[in-house]
Amino acid sequence: MQWRMPAEGARHQRTWMAYPSAGYSLGATAEEQHDARTAWAEVAHAVARFEPVTVVVDPDETAVARTYLSAESTFEVDILEAPLNDAWMRDIGPTFVVSEDGRLGGVDWVFNGWGAQDWARWDKDSKIGAFVVRNSGAESVESPIVNEGGGIQVDGLGTVLVTETVQLDPGRNPTLSKADIEAELARTIGATTVIWLPRGLTRDSEEFGTRGHVDIVAAIPSPGVVLVHDQRNPEHPDHEVSKAVLEVFENSTDARGEKWTIVKVPAPQVLRDDEGFVDYSYINHYVVNDGVIACSFGDHADEEAAAILSAAYPGRTVVSVDARPIFARGGGIHCITQNQPHVQPAV
Repeated sequence: MQWRMPAEGARHQRTWMAYPSAGYSLGATAEEQHDARTAWAEVAHAVARFEPVTVVVDPDETAVARTYLSAESTFEVDILEAPLNDAWMRDIGPTFVVSEDGRLGGVDWVFNGWGAQDWARWDKDSKIGAFVVRNSGAESVESPIVNEGGGIQVDGLGTVLVTETVQLDPGRNPTLSKADIEAELARTIGATTVIWLPRGLTRDSEEFGTRGHVDIVAAIPSPGVVLVHDQRNPEHPDHEVSKAVLEVFENSTDARGEKWTIVKVPAPQVLRDDEGFVDYSYINHYVVNDGVIACSFGDHADEEAAAILSAAYPGRTVVSVDARPIFARGGGIHCITQNQPHVQPAV
């Protein structure tokens, strides 16, 4: 059986999300909890304009989640209950794949709290991949490696983008080599060309980050085209990160052997928040059926970034959602969504 991970822009059957529950992503105060619930609900409603949405909710949160998720009755959101530690469905959920004969699979990676970080809890989240696979009707594709959906970006033709700081993280896969990772990505998602980026953004590499997820650094909107986070201000440490990432793409080719068309997407102009240098990024958008759910930050660069995304995804409506409450909790819009591709069984 040969599995292939489709590009995110391929047609979706639905989007999966998880809803904040007691802990880091929800917050300690009533105001923080309202902000988190509102932000996740706004993304769910934005996605639901374009395709079905299922949100996994911890049983303790179901009643309050329904009040937020049903607040915009025009677009219905389905709820499934399962115990949760956190709310990053891109990482705790499966990576969906398809077979040549039109079967749907779900890769159930090992999840260990982004490299067994001391602040993370994952006893419940580690079971969500299998839970979503069962409820989606997909075939389970089990993998022994620690990986998260936010750690891979694909073009649907065999190219996958990864970072050395994630897949080779001693807290994730201490005994595995690049060749080992590449072989497993070939088996599970059909990767024939792996582009290794040296690292992710600075904030994402600090205490409450993922240690360098690629989905905040680079994305492939269409074959041969790559969107790259461009921190233009040399005062920000990501200025050097952007240069290093750009150099990789300037000196590599995709699975077809084609050189990249590189599109630089500006970082927001804001440099810092109360915690330090921000990792705000427009790269962390989510492609849906006929649309793109984009991050906004109340920033002067919002309009330019939205225009770039509109050009990169012709024929799709760009809908912007304020992503600052999500980034304050360690991720973005792409991090809280997971696409289930539409499959057409072979006749």
